[in-house]
Amino acid sequence: MTDAATLKDRAPPRKRDAQATRAAMLEAAKTQFARLGYDHTALRDIAAEAGADVALIKRYFGGKDALFTEALKASIRPDRLQAWNRATFPRDVATMMAGTPGGKHGDTDEGRAEGFQFLLRAATSPTTAPLLNVAVQERFLEPISEWLGGENAQGRARVLAAAFIGFLVERLIRNEPLLGREREVFIEHVTLVFEALIGTAG
Repeated sequence: MTDAATLKDRAPPRKRDAQATRAAMLEAAKTQFARLGYDHTALRDIAAEAGADVALIKRYFGGKDALFTEALKASIRPDRLQAWNRATFPRDVATMMAGTPGGKHGDTDEGRAEGFQFLLRAATSPTTAPLLNVAVQERFLEPISEWLGGENAQGRARVLAAAFIGFLVERLIRNEPLLGREREVFIEHVTLVFEALIGTAG
Protein backbone atom coordinates (compact mmCIF):
# COMPACT_ATOMS: atom_id res chain seq x y z
CA MET A 1 0.00 0.00 0.00
CA THR A 2 1.41 3.37 -0.95
CA ASP A 3 1.85 6.28 1.39
CA ALA A 4 -0.73 8.15 -0.67
CA ALA A 5 -3.28 5.37 -0.17
CA THR A 6 -2.55 5.28 3.54
CA LEU A 7 -3.12 9.00 3.83
CA LYS A 8 -6.32 8.71 1.82
CA ASP A 9 -7.73 5.98 4.06
CA ARG A 10 -6.75 7.69 7.30
CA ALA A 11 -9.62 9.59 8.94
CA PRO A 12 -9.09 13.34 9.03
CA PRO A 13 -8.37 14.79 12.46
CA ARG A 14 -11.52 15.83 14.32
CA LYS A 15 -12.00 19.54 14.47
CA ARG A 16 -12.14 20.84 18.01
CA ASP A 17 -15.57 22.13 18.96
CA ALA A 18 -14.85 24.87 21.49
CA GLN A 19 -18.50 25.33 22.42
CA ALA A 20 -19.02 21.60 23.04
CA THR A 21 -15.80 21.39 25.06
CA ARG A 22 -16.82 24.37 27.18
CA ALA A 23 -20.27 22.86 27.79
CA ALA A 24 -18.72 19.50 28.75
CA MET A 25 -16.42 21.24 31.22
CA LEU A 26 -19.33 23.11 32.74
CA GLU A 27 -21.34 19.91 33.23
CA ALA A 28 -18.30 18.14 34.67
CA ALA A 29 -17.74 21.07 37.04
CA LYS A 30 -21.31 20.93 38.32
CA THR A 31 -20.94 17.20 38.95
CA GLN A 32 -17.58 17.49 40.71
CA PHE A 33 -18.57 20.48 42.82
CA ALA A 34 -21.77 18.66 43.85
CA ARG A 35 -19.84 15.55 44.86
CA LEU A 36 -16.87 17.11 46.62
CA GLY A 37 -17.56 20.79 47.19
CA TYR A 38 -15.38 23.67 46.03
CA ASP A 39 -12.36 23.10 48.29
CA HIS A 40 -11.91 19.42 47.45
CA THR A 41 -12.53 19.66 43.71
CA ALA A 42 -9.44 19.67 41.49
CA LEU A 43 -9.45 21.23 38.04
CA ARG A 44 -7.63 18.20 36.62
CA ASP A 45 -10.54 15.98 37.71
CA ILE A 46 -13.04 18.28 36.04
CA ALA A 47 -10.97 18.26 32.87
CA ALA A 48 -10.63 14.46 32.97
CA GLU A 49 -14.39 13.97 33.34
CA ALA A 50 -14.96 16.35 30.44
CA GLY A 51 -12.34 14.57 28.35
CA ALA A 52 -10.35 17.74 27.83
CA ASP A 53 -6.99 19.29 28.64
CA VAL A 54 -6.92 21.04 32.01
CA ALA A 55 -5.24 24.05 30.36
CA LEU A 56 -8.48 24.70 28.48
CA ILE A 57 -10.29 25.53 31.73
CA LYS A 58 -8.16 28.64 32.13
CA ARG A 59 -8.65 29.50 28.46
CA TYR A 60 -12.44 29.17 28.55
CA PHE A 61 -13.21 30.22 32.13
CA GLY A 62 -10.15 31.96 33.56
CA GLY A 63 -9.69 29.68 36.56
CA LYS A 64 -11.45 27.77 39.33
CA ASP A 65 -13.37 30.72 40.82
CA ALA A 66 -14.74 31.79 37.46
CA LEU A 67 -15.65 28.21 36.54
CA PHE A 68 -17.46 27.79 39.85
CA THR A 69 -19.40 31.02 39.28
CA GLU A 70 -20.42 29.90 35.79
CA ALA A 71 -21.48 26.52 37.15
CA LEU A 72 -23.63 28.26 39.76
CA LYS A 73 -25.32 30.37 37.12
CA ALA A 74 -25.95 27.30 34.98
CA SER A 75 -27.57 25.55 37.95
CA ILE A 76 -30.03 28.39 38.54
CA ARG A 77 -32.29 28.66 35.50
CA PRO A 78 -34.38 31.86 35.54
CA ASP A 79 -35.67 31.08 32.02
CA ARG A 80 -37.86 28.38 33.54
CA LEU A 81 -39.92 31.10 35.22
CA GLN A 82 -41.30 32.09 31.83
CA ALA A 83 -43.20 28.80 31.69
CA TRP A 84 -44.83 29.29 35.08
CA ASN A 85 -48.59 29.74 34.81
CA ARG A 86 -49.87 31.70 37.79
CA ALA A 87 -53.22 29.87 37.75
CA THR A 88 -51.76 26.37 37.75
CA PHE A 89 -48.39 26.94 39.44
CA PRO A 90 -49.46 26.06 43.04
CA ARG A 91 -50.91 22.65 42.12
CA ASP A 92 -48.19 21.95 39.57
CA VAL A 93 -45.51 22.48 42.23
CA ALA A 94 -47.46 20.46 44.82
CA THR A 95 -47.82 17.55 42.39
CA MET A 96 -44.14 17.70 41.47
CA MET A 97 -43.12 17.69 45.13
CA ALA A 98 -45.37 14.70 45.80
CA GLY A 99 -43.53 12.75 43.10
CA THR A 100 -44.91 10.64 40.27
CA PRO A 101 -45.82 7.03 41.18
CA GLY A 102 -43.79 4.67 39.05
CA GLY A 103 -41.30 7.40 38.13
CA LYS A 104 -37.57 6.87 38.44
CA HIS A 105 -36.56 7.47 42.05
CA GLY A 106 -40.06 8.74 42.69
CA ASP A 107 -39.67 11.07 39.72
CA THR A 108 -36.78 12.78 41.50
CA ASP A 109 -34.74 13.75 38.48
CA GLU A 110 -31.10 12.90 39.12
CA GLY A 111 -29.93 16.07 37.40
CA ARG A 112 -32.21 18.17 39.59
CA ALA A 113 -31.00 16.36 42.72
CA GLU A 114 -27.36 16.81 41.75
CA GLY A 115 -27.94 20.48 41.00
CA PHE A 116 -29.53 21.01 44.39
CA GLN A 117 -26.69 19.15 46.08
CA PHE A 118 -24.27 21.49 44.33
CA LEU A 119 -26.14 24.54 45.62
CA LEU A 120 -26.37 23.07 49.11
CA ARG A 121 -22.62 22.49 49.26
CA ALA A 122 -22.03 26.02 48.00
CA ALA A 123 -24.30 27.41 50.72
CA THR A 124 -22.48 25.63 53.53
CA SER A 125 -18.95 26.64 52.51
CA PRO A 126 -17.56 29.99 53.75
CA THR A 127 -15.56 30.17 50.54
CA THR A 128 -18.51 29.89 48.17
CA ALA A 129 -21.52 31.13 50.17
CA PRO A 130 -20.96 34.78 49.09
CA LEU A 131 -20.81 33.70 45.43
CA LEU A 132 -24.03 31.72 45.84
CA ASN A 133 -25.74 34.67 47.52
CA VAL A 134 -25.00 36.90 44.53
CA ALA A 135 -26.07 34.23 42.02
CA VAL A 136 -29.33 33.49 43.83
CA GLN A 137 -30.17 37.18 44.10
CA GLU A 138 -29.53 37.87 40.41
CA ARG A 139 -30.82 34.66 38.83
CA PHE A 140 -33.54 33.48 41.20
CA LEU A 141 -34.97 36.10 43.54
CA GLU A 142 -35.08 39.02 41.11
CA PRO A 143 -36.83 37.03 38.34
CA ILE A 144 -39.32 35.62 40.87
CA SER A 145 -39.96 39.12 42.18
CA GLU A 146 -40.67 40.35 38.66
CA TRP A 147 -42.94 37.37 38.00
CA LEU A 148 -44.90 37.95 41.20
CA GLY A 149 -45.27 41.70 40.76
CA GLY A 150 -47.45 43.80 43.02
CA GLU A 151 -46.74 45.14 46.49
CA ASN A 152 -43.74 43.86 48.47
CA ALA A 153 -42.78 41.55 45.61
CA GLN A 154 -39.17 41.21 46.74
CA GLY A 155 -40.08 40.03 50.23
CA ARG A 156 -42.77 37.68 48.91
CA ALA A 157 -40.28 36.27 46.40
CA ARG A 158 -37.86 35.41 49.20
CA VAL A 159 -40.59 33.60 51.15
CA LEU A 160 -41.72 31.73 48.03
CA ALA A 161 -38.15 30.69 47.28
CA ALA A 162 -37.66 29.52 50.88
CA ALA A 163 -40.84 27.45 50.75
CA PHE A 164 -39.92 25.95 47.38
CA ILE A 165 -36.45 24.98 48.60
CA GLY A 166 -37.86 23.52 51.80
CA PHE A 167 -40.32 21.30 49.98
CA LEU A 168 -37.59 20.29 47.54
CA VAL A 169 -35.34 19.23 50.40
CA GLU A 170 -38.16 17.07 51.82
CA ARG A 171 -38.72 15.51 48.41
CA LEU A 172 -35.05 14.70 47.89
CA ILE A 173 -34.70 13.21 51.37
CA ARG A 174 -37.87 11.13 50.93
CA ASN A 175 -36.71 9.93 47.50
CA GLU A 176 -39.98 8.17 46.72
CA PRO A 177 -43.46 9.27 45.63
CA LEU A 178 -46.29 9.75 48.07
CA LEU A 179 -49.26 7.44 47.57
CA GLY A 180 -52.94 7.18 48.44
CA ARG A 181 -54.57 9.49 50.92
CA GLU A 182 -51.23 10.88 52.12
CA ARG A 183 -50.51 12.06 48.57
CA GLU A 184 -53.93 13.73 48.27
CA VAL A 185 -53.54 15.57 51.58
CA PHE A 186 -49.99 16.62 50.74
CA ILE A 187 -50.94 18.05 47.34
CA GLU A 188 -53.98 19.82 48.78
CA HIS A 189 -52.05 21.56 51.54
CA VAL A 190 -48.97 22.42 49.49
CA THR A 191 -51.26 23.92 46.85
CA LEU A 192 -52.81 26.15 49.50
CA VAL A 193 -49.37 27.25 50.68
CA PHE A 194 -48.28 28.38 47.22
CA GLU A 195 -51.65 29.93 46.41
CA ALA A 196 -51.22 32.12 49.48
CA LEU A 197 -47.64 32.99 48.56
CA ILE A 198 -48.45 34.14 45.04
CA GLY A 199 -51.77 35.70 45.92
CA THR A 200 -54.16 33.40 44.03
CA ALA A 201 -56.00 31.96 47.03
CA GLY A 202 -59.72 32.45 46.79
